[in-house]
Amino acid sequence: MTSDQRGIQSVEVGGQLLRALADGDGPMMLRDLARNAGMSAAKAHPYLVSFMRIGLVEQDKASGRYELGSLALQIGLASMRRLDPVRVAAGLVAELVDRIGQTAALAVWGNHGPTVVRIEEGASAIHVNMRVGSVMSLLGTATGRVFAAFLPPKLIETFLDSGVGRASVGDDAAGRMTRLQVEAAVTEVRERGLARAVGSPIPGVNAFSAPVFDQAGSIALAITAIGPAGTFDAGWDGPIAQDLLACARTVSARLGHSPRASRQGGVPQGGPI
Repeated sequence: MTSDQRGIQSVEVGGQLLRALADGDGPMMLRDLARNAGMSAAKAHPYLVSFMRIGLVEQDKASGRYELGSLALQIGLASMRRLDPVRVAAGLVAELVDRIGQTAALAVWGNHGPTVVRIEEGASAIHVNMRVGSVMSLLGTATGRVFAAFLPPKLIETFLDSGVGRASVGDDAAGRMTRLQVEAAVTEVRERGLARAVGSPIPGVNAFSAPVFDQAGSIALAITAIGPAGTFDAGWDGPIAQDLLACARTVSARLGHSPRASRQGGVPQGGPI
């Protein structure tokens, strides 16, 4: 919605109380809720009365504390049912491509491993064997390592042990990785929130990949920026890495993710490679 469209100010003010309740760790006293919403208790109280009447807020009679009500729960559940992570990400990834001038891909976890489901072409042309439907190596690509770092360890162990994932991109590089190299790569992804590939598995092509999490803290998809080494800044603190991280975090937030809910997966100690 554009800023010049006419709205209802009282609804926006009341929304600050709902946001404060959603951001809180539990039921809240009126004074604390009002303070967190940036208003006085006297101003907050009439809003809360109206919200209670329609079920958006409820109050514990014994403690006097306020909490989100049954209607808020129904709205939240309906929103989660209707969320399509790829659809939510698509527009933001298109904007990312416009800013960084590089190609970006969306990948989800499929039956055969990390699978590309959408590609946004950037200004910097690349010639790689990647298209919608391509399966990326779990260990040999930046996209794959993001899933290896944040999927449940048991799933990764079973996947590697089964040999199901026959990737079209990056398998050769993965086959040369030692156990210690794999563990170091997964740890790096968790610490930085990004996976990076510099000239490997495809010579002359760099990539960053970032995880997107859902409301439960599980990885929903990976956003990967990829481009020719000559125009793709592979610095961890460079604009591409930072723009990609910001994009992934925004998509995660729109999927209802709270950073405190993130799960760490990865290759378990002693598991097969």
